[in-house]
Amino acid sequence: MGQKTSPIGFRTGITLGWQSSWFAPKANYGEFLVEDHKIREFADKKFNRQPPYAAVAKVEIARTRNEVKVTLHTARPGMVIGPRGAEVDKLREELEALIDRKISVNVIEIKEPALDAKLVGENIAEQLKKRAAHRRVMKMACENAINAGALGVKIICGGRLGGAEIARSEVQKMGSIPLQTLEANVDYAVSTAFTTYGAIGIKVWIYKGKFGHEITPIIQNKPRRGGKGGSERRAGGGGRSRSRQTGAPRTAPEGDAEATQTNE
Repeated sequence: MGQKTSPIGFRTGITLGWQSSWFAPKANYGEFLVEDHKIREFADKKFNRQPPYAAVAKVEIARTRNEVKVTLHTARPGMVIGPRGAEVDKLREELEALIDRKISVNVIEIKEPALDAKLVGENIAEQLKKRAAHRRVMKMACENAINAGALGVKIICGGRLGGAEIARSEVQKMGSIPLQTLEANVDYAVSTAFTTYGAIGIKVWIYKGKFGHEITPIIQNKPRRGGKGGSERRAGGGGRSRSRQTGAPRTAPEGDAEATQTNE
């Protein structure tokens, strides 16, 4: 039997903070727990399950005596905030109606979505729903994460891959993922792609280095890398065309002779 555990739960309280931070008497603990679940479920349904997709990866909840502080971590803060903060105000009113408490909403931008396991998993799920080739999608997600600065990525897809009769799981891995080291900052998430032929589960692990020595996301280099590749391809193409041009006279010495005669 494999002794596997969630990398997030394994590190919570040791090297990772809690996603819900509050104290409650025994009588109110269950009530607060249900409220937290309602808030997370509502945010996920509003921003991740219907267009326009705002890519909310994490919802942190902190409670004081008077109010509930909800922090949304999103790759597209403009979609959550809206013009002049209209969407945030609307969200706050909806959440207050949901749990009947005073709520303040804060939005934090995720600088590099390719380094967030939840967003990578959701992106793969969306592509699988559109019948994209699972191996290609997994490989591209791994490459994007490595290019963004990750030290290791592992993705597992399980289910009726490609509409096959028998379910199976496939793994794509790049770099190293030290799952047993509590010092290692490993982001982990599970997503589900609900396709016409069944549900496909997606697990994503992203290793970002040790806590305190984390990588800095490579955001600015992305367009440069694409531009550089394009210039290299153009230069390469030019080189090949020049070789053809220089090679042409060798195969046709008569033309050269004619040219020399006319010059004379």
